[in-house]
Amino acid sequence: MIQKFNRIHISQKFSYDLAIGLFIALLFSAFIYLEHFTFTLKLLNTLFALSSLALLLYATKRTILIAGFFIGILWFYWIGYSFKYQGVGYMTPIVTLSFGFIYMLFFGVLALTKEVFIRAILLFALSFFEPFDWNWLQIELIFVESYIGIFKYQLILVLLALSLPHYLKKTFHYMPIIFIFFAFEFHSPTQELSKLKIKLIQTDIKQEVKWLKKTQAPTIKMIANYIHDAIKNDYDMIVLPESVFPLFLNKHPTLLNSLKMLSKDIVIVAGGLLSENKQHFNATYIFQNGSFIIAKKLVLVPFGEYIPLPKFARKFINETFFAGGSDFFTADSPTDFIVGNEKFRNAICYEATCQELYEGDVKFIIASSNNAWFAPTIEPTMQNLLLRYYAKKNNVTIYHSANYKGTGIIR
Repeated sequence: MIQKFNRIHISQKFSYDLAIGLFIALLFSAFIYLEHFTFTLKLLNTLFALSSLALLLYATKRTILIAGFFIGILWFYWIGYSFKYQGVGYMTPIVTLSFGFIYMLFFGVLALTKEVFIRAILLFALSFFEPFDWNWLQIELIFVESYIGIFKYQLILVLLALSLPHYLKKTFHYMPIIFIFFAFEFHSPTQELSKLKIKLIQTDIKQEVKWLKKTQAPTIKMIANYIHDAIKNDYDMIVLPESVFPLFLNKHPTLLNSLKMLSKDIVIVAGGLLSENKQHFNATYIFQNGSFIIAKKLVLVPFGEYIPLPKFARKFINETFFAGGSDFFTADSPTDFIVGNEKFRNAICYEATCQELYEGDVKFIIASSNNAWFAPTIEPTMQNLLLRYYAKKNNVTIYHSANYKGTGIIR
């Protein structure tokens, strides 16, 4: 009888921890899904973000592990979608579950202690950590569309406000709320817009047909139409998505010459692959005044364009799961280019959400993406939120052109 009672009690406790863990994950992820369904409210985002952090500080150890697992799923379930285009679609659920376990361990660091203040310190420390070089879970990102600021000092103030009541007498429980007041974003500077007339192109080419030989000619014709239309409407620059040319563009001299001729009337920024010295690069071709430069990608996508593991494991995984496709090389530094009197920095997809691209004198970013890898999911929404985060953090304006979804000016 006692054993039966204990089993029921354990089962009820686990169910409770499961429910609270899932609840924390939903609060922590709500701002993404509200934005995805165009229902963003700053007040709701603020309350949900603060509640999720508070619960992470005070929850039981098992609840934290469960919350971390579901956060990983809710934020990154879509990553496995791209594997079907590598011929290993069966990996999709495995990849999804892997992200659940990775972030269970990530947030599981908090479960090493019951001390609320130490948990606050650990949670702040986690805001600097990027598992396998994957940086899309920025803890401050939960505040990007809220009344709280997105800088580290504001995260510290929030964590202090949430943890200190545990150590104060009941009369003073609400005193630390003043820290949250100082974490508010009272003024957000508006970034400048370029004086140039810039045409941002959003294409909708399905990933399953994008690289087929039979679609190359229609794609090139479509691009030419976009360029001629932009010239006709007196645009100074046209920005096309990542790999909009589904080929090694430097191996097609006739096409290059046509683009060079058109660039006498308009600056053309277009994505394409580059092959040189037996190395492959994801690149942007920038045509201007009858010539062009090539901007190679600086920061590659972990497990998409390179494998962040030791060499022996990297070769095995690359050949087994990526058909040898995850072997791109990188540039040594970001590429800047001048149009008129204005300087622009090139960024290709993932690297537009990396701080490395914002170092130095940067005012305008020209970003390009191919989000069709993950259609239809929340990935373009997450990317857009991250671009807002980096635009706000670095006081820059981002001109973003994407295939599938995400094109626009981020200020």
